[in-house]
Amino acid sequence: MSNVLLSPDYIFESSWEVCNKVGGIYTVLSSRAKTLQEAFPDHIIFIGPDFWKEKESLYFREEKALLAEWQWEAKEQGLKVRVGRWTVPGEPIAILVDFTPYFEKKNEIYGWLWENYGVDSLHAYGDYDEASMFSYAAGLVVESLYRFIVQRSASGDETKVVYHANEWMCGLGALYINNKVPEIATIFTTHATSIGRSIAGNQKPLYDYLFAYNGDQMASELNMQSKHSIEKQTAHHVDCFTTVSDITANECMELLDKPVDVVLPNGFDDSFVPKTQAFTRKRNLARRKMLQVANALLGENLDNDTIIVSTSGRYEFRNKGIDVFVEAMNRLLRDRNLKKTVLAFIDVPGWVGEPRQDLKERLESGLPYDTPLEVPQVTHWLHNMGHDNVLNMMKFFDMHNRHEDKVKVIFLPCYLDGNDGILNLNYYDVVLGNDLCIYPSYYEPWGYTPLEAVAFKVPCITTDLAGFGLWANKEFGRQGEITDGVKVIHRTDYNYSEVADYIKDTVAEFSVFTQKQVDACRSNAYKLSKKALWSQFVKYYYEAYDIALRRAEQRKNKLQKHNS
Repeated sequence: MSNVLLSPDYIFESSWEVCNKVGGIYTVLSSRAKTLQEAFPDHIIFIGPDFWKEKESLYFREEKALLAEWQWEAKEQGLKVRVGRWTVPGEPIAILVDFTPYFEKKNEIYGWLWENYGVDSLHAYGDYDEASMFSYAAGLVVESLYRFIVQRSASGDETKVVYHANEWMCGLGALYINNKVPEIATIFTTHATSIGRSIAGNQKPLYDYLFAYNGDQMASELNMQSKHSIEKQTAHHVDCFTTVSDITANECMELLDKPVDVVLPNGFDDSFVPKTQAFTRKRNLARRKMLQVANALLGENLDNDTIIVSTSGRYEFRNKGIDVFVEAMNRLLRDRNLKKTVLAFIDVPGWVGEPRQDLKERLESGLPYDTPLEVPQVTHWLHNMGHDNVLNMMKFFDMHNRHEDKVKVIFLPCYLDGNDGILNLNYYDVVLGNDLCIYPSYYEPWGYTPLEAVAFKVPCITTDLAGFGLWANKEFGRQGEITDGVKVIHRTDYNYSEVADYIKDTVAEFSVFTQKQVDACRSNAYKLSKKALWSQFVKYYYEAYDIALRRAEQRKNKLQKHNS
C-alpha cells in the first residue's frame, strides 16, 4: 500500500447542526470549517436542515448565484434547497434542505431501510422521524450534486468524493448513498453512542460493566431500539467508521460490535480568542459584571479578590457532573484550607422562564445592597422551580448563600447569547472572567468546555472519563495536575465522593497560589490548548478520507469486474 494518502476532490458533510446551533457538534463542524475550506476551497460542502425557509438565519447567508446551474436542476428533481454560505470563519458553502415533503413517504422509506439494512424503525418516537427525513433528504442532495459534478468534471467517474455523516441522525442518508451511489466513499462519525449516553443517563454503571453489556439488549430495555439500530447498521456499512476519542471508541466496540477505523479528536479554532489588550479588557469586564450580578442578588460586597469558578454544558445532571460540582462546593463551604471567598456559577441552560425583575431593578439602580433577594441562588425564574435538580440539591444541603458562607453558588440557567436580560454577555466572554473552570463529567465523549477554557487561559478541572481529559493525560505523560493548567481527576462508576473531595481540595489549593503561580498555571493551560488546534488534528481526517476512498475504489473495481 502506498504511503501517499488519497485525497478527495469533493467532501460533502451533513449534520443536523449545520447552520443550526443546538449542541456541541455545531462547535466541532463550525470551528473545523476554516481549516478544511483552506485545504479544499469551496470543495467542502456542508448540508443541514432548513428550518428558516423564508426567515433570516443568524448562521446562513443565501447566495443564489452559488451552484446556480445545479440549483435549477435540483428544483427540477423536486428538491427544495437553498444554497449559500455558513457564516462562520472560512465561510464554507452550505446547502440547507427542506425535509418536510418526505414525511408522507416515511413508511415507504423505513420499509426500504428494513429490507436493505435490517434497520428497526418500528419503535421510533420523538426526534427520530424528523432526523431521518432530514437524513434522507441530505442523501438525495448528495446524490444529485455528485451526478451534476461528475457530468461536468474533466475526470468524470474518476472524481473522488467523500460523504461524511455525523451522528445517528445522518445514518439513513449514509446508507442511502452506500446503496444508490456506491462510487461515493462514506464516513460516519458517532460523537457519542446513543445507547452509551442512555445507560449513563439512566443511572446505570457504564464503565465497569461495558464488556458485559449487549448493545441490542440494552436498547430494547431502555426503549432506544430505533436510534441504536440505525447507528449500528451505519457503523457496519460505511467505508470508514470513526468517533471522537479513545474512550468512545471502546464504547463503540462493545455496544455497536464494531471497532472504529480511526479516532477524530475534536480540535479548536482560536481565531476568536481576543489578543493581549482586548483580552485583558474583556476579562476585566466579565469579572466586573459577574461580581455585580452576585452582589445585587446576594446583598454582598464581593471584590475582585474573589475566586470565580464555574461549570457549564448541557443540563445532563449526572453525565456532565453537575451533581458532583454542587457536592464539591458544599464541602468547600466547610473547608478550613480555603483562604478566599469563592463565587461559583453553574452556567447550564435549564427550563428558563424570565430574567428576575427584582434583580434587574437592583442592577439598574447601581446602588449597593446589604440584604439578599429571596431565593438568592438563581438569576432567572424557572418554570419548574420545585423540581429543578440544581435548586433541589442546594436546598437539600442547606446551601442558601448566607452572608457568612465563604462559598456562594449561583445558578445561571439560560443560554449565554449576550441577551439573557441579566448578565448580557456571550458564553466565551463569561468563560474569560473565570479563575478556574470545573467539568467533572461522568459521560463526555470529548469535552469542548475544558478545551475552550484552556484556550482562554483559564485552568480547569476535568476527569479521565472525558475524551479531552484522557488526551491531556497522554500529552502530559501522566495524570494532569492543576499546576499543568488541567487537573485530570480519575473517575469511575463508584468514586463520586472522592471526586467531590478532589475538586474541593484543588480549589482550596488554588486559593493560596501566589500571583506568580496563578500566571504559570494560566500559561500552561494556554500552551496545552495550542496542541489541540484544528491545524494539529486535521491530519486524522485526511487519514479517514484515505481509508474511505481506498475502500470505495476496491468496491468500484469489484463492480467493474463483476459487470465485465
